[in-house]
Amino acid sequence: MPIPVRGTVVIPDAELQWRFSRSSGPGGQSVNTTDSRVELRFDVAASTALGPLLRRRVLERLADRLVDGVLVVTASEHRSQWQNRRAAEQRLAQLLAQASAPPPRPRRPTRPSRAAVERRLAAKRRRAEQKRARRVTDD
Repeated sequence: MPIPVRGTVVIPDAELQWRFSRSSGPGGQSVNTTDSRVELRFDVAASTALGPLLRRRVLERLADRLVDGVLVVTASEHRSQWQNRRAAEQRLAQLLAQASAPPPRPRRPTRPSRAAVERRLAAKRRRAEQKRARRVTDD
């Protein structure tokens, strides 16, 4: 099933590679017999589903997670392979959606109003006076 990422961007099944292996951890006899661990590979660098702008964004933002331009996502938290496949698909979609998001708008620098500055300074003076009044003098 194709994986929707962002807006009209959908990763086709042909660009996904699945690998299955035995999962570690508790589960008794079931763990030793079923290949429930799922590894999903997506070649970002060679993908036709992502446009050049999105591909560049994803390659830059996920650079530390990519191995030769390939993104690998694993899932082994569920006992069934089917559930782990869904979990891996969701993880891949979430990673790609976050990595391909447009950069945030730059912050517009602001300055506190004169009244706000005066209120802050007046509060500081009141607090200083309050602390000064608590001091013990050696008279």
